[in-house]
Amino acid sequence: MKAVRVHEPGGPEALRYEEVPTPEPGPGEVRVRLEACGVNFIDVYHRKGLYPRQTPFVLGQEGAGRVDAVGEGVEEFSEGDYVAFASAPGGAYAEYAVVPADRLVPVNVTLVEARVAAAAMLQGMTAHYLTHSTFPLEEGHVALAHAAAGGVGLLLIQMAKMRGATIIGTAGTPEKARLAREAGADEVILYTERDFVEETRRITGGQGVHVVYDSVGRATFEGGLDVLRLRGYMVLFGQSSGPVPPVDLQILNQKGGLFVTRPSLAHYTATREELLWRAESVLSWIGNNTLKVRIGGTYPLAEAARAHADLEGRRTTGKLLLIP
Repeated sequence: MKAVRVHEPGGPEALRYEEVPTPEPGPGEVRVRLEACGVNFIDVYHRKGLYPRQTPFVLGQEGAGRVDAVGEGVEEFSEGDYVAFASAPGGAYAEYAVVPADRLVPVNVTLVEARVAAAAMLQGMTAHYLTHSTFPLEEGHVALAHAAAGGVGLLLIQMAKMRGATIIGTAGTPEKARLAREAGADEVILYTERDFVEETRRITGGQGVHVVYDSVGRATFEGGLDVLRLRGYMVLFGQSSGPVPPVDLQILNQKGGLFVTRPSLAHYTATREELLWRAESVLSWIGNNTLKVRIGGTYPLAEAARAHADLEGRRTTGKLLLIP
């Protein structure tokens, strides 16, 4: 079974669930019998065509399960091994996924069960590169994170505190604000009741923050520039509210010599060594209870469309999983 994104000429895009043959691994590839598949906003972008792909295609870039078969030349993994992956081609909304062996990471299921590994890979490594590489947080830094109760947000808050930073989160409901505080946020702004720009300035005594981690995009980007201090960093890593319009670079000068970057996980797992460093860091923190992963909802694979609707409708917290 696979969930396939289709588009009929002249008609709307759709998500269809259908039977397809079990894929066979080629040279350097591994077939994984999936136990869980991660649902991420990049899947929504692919479904809507914001990140165009040739249709039909199988959605999903993240999952975990057991190795079911290995292709020619694969030596690092054997049948029965537990593995996880993120940002891998092939489509994870399925019972089986064929993944390049060099994009898989081993999972010690005595410490981290497969479902938790599936929930942690993409969002955990995203939080890792944001806090450890794009703008490496240190003691004394003050950061603002939008969507603080989302899958990335809750993990980013915890990693920011690991590194000694002060972290301010934004959230849309009191329940989401509570979850962000429980994850370790020093302050949480309920943006439905207060202007996050004014509140951030108040909290920081008018100084602003060193970095904004923004996965929301259109609705928050401009205000985010207004809360940055001199030479601050705007890290835009998503666009759940829509893409950001073109920016006049002179504005960055006017607001204090600001920096803007638009990274993705692929840029920060470009080599196998970097992939393993990030994945093993995240999984080891989960294994020793330093990092908590919140699974906010699980759905049968056949209900992938409902998972997308809940994610887009901001009715979720933490991580969503599909179970084949």
